[in-house]
Amino acid sequence: MVPNKVLSWKDLEKLTTEEGDRVNGLNNSYTNLRLFNKNKTDAKLIFYRDRHAWCPYCQKIWLWLEFKKIPYKIEKINMYCYGEKEKWYLNKVISGKLPAIELNGQIITESDNIIDFLEKEYGALGSSIYSNKLAKTRKIERNIFRSWCDWLCRSNFFNFENNLKKNNMIKNLEELEKLLSQSSTGLIDPVNISPNKLQPGTGDIIFIPYIERINASLFYYKGYKLRKEFPLINKWLTLLESENEYTGSQGDFHTHSHDLPPQMGGCFKDINEAQKNFSRLIDSGEGAGNLEINKEFDSNYYKKIALARVIKHKNNIININPCENNSFDFALRSALTYLISNELNKPDNNSGIGLRYLRDRISVPRDMPLISARLLRKSLEKVACICNPSDIYKIPIKHRYDQNPNDFILSEN
Repeated sequence: MVPNKVLSWKDLEKLTTEEGDRVNGLNNSYTNLRLFNKNKTDAKLIFYRDRHAWCPYCQKIWLWLEFKKIPYKIEKINMYCYGEKEKWYLNKVISGKLPAIELNGQIITESDNIIDFLEKEYGALGSSIYSNKLAKTRKIERNIFRSWCDWLCRSNFFNFENNLKKNNMIKNLEELEKLLSQSSTGLIDPVNISPNKLQPGTGDIIFIPYIERINASLFYYKGYKLRKEFPLINKWLTLLESENEYTGSQGDFHTHSHDLPPQMGGCFKDINEAQKNFSRLIDSGEGAGNLEINKEFDSNYYKKIALARVIKHKNNIININPCENNSFDFALRSALTYLISNELNKPDNNSGIGLRYLRDRISVPRDMPLISARLLRKSLEKVACICNPSDIYKIPIKHRYDQNPNDFILSEN
């Protein structure tokens, strides 16, 4: 442990990296405009999505627009589970439903209907959403969704009930595995965009949001390794993780494990040693390695991205933290110093709960990419554990008002 080597904010700022062109470059959750190197006047479409990027149906539309390269504007709206729905949006969409799109004054809701509308305006992305070709695919996706909800969100008094639900979940995932076994590309609905380049089509996109959440939640709540049990689903996910259109929207296991309970009315744990170990890995910030994201990466780049995102929001992060401001300021800089340099400095003994408060409220992709969040959480926990071995500020499970965006809206981008 190296004493008195905690970097100042000014020194830390020098170690960040540029995040690139948010409007025309890589997919990202921060921008309010995507142009794909077209003119601003081409962005006639408005996409209404949830502010924290938690909504799976919003992710479906987001992915479709990104892969199709349709210029669009983004308006970010609260979900009820973490904040009050904006009144101006309720005046526009009385139900408050997300996602929604607006084009030439016409508003469309419901994700499949939105894709159908977009296909008529801009052409299909691979197969059409309501085509006969995708009828079986869509049925498999819905069966997987229902069996997942039944296993994850229903309490079981007897082991045989739980095993029946688990086996039904596995049976439906096997149908997706079988579907992928019939593909020579590893994709469900590949689109040729050049002689040597394929990308996912609508048939892939309809699966992505919930397979991502199923992978996370079964690992955390059930101790189940989806990617290990289903090699072709793992291959499919790995192919997706090579596409920036997907990784820019991808959530991580920690975010999904804790944003799903209030959205779904609760998630129930299977009490077994694997589940205990896996949930500890996620809660501590260690993550699930290649079971979470399977790609090679430059850790220094992602550390600098994490650093840049914290610095941008540091005043609000410090002000809402349950620790005393000056104490937490030092503790946070200590964790960021460790993130960047591996130099470990012990802050005030009362700072651990504040560092874990932040660790548990980093949201992916809202705040930063998955890999950046994993590296930052590890650093926060490394410093927290030398202050307080286990103190935490509990994450609510019936709502996520602790993630109310009001304190961050003015600086959220």
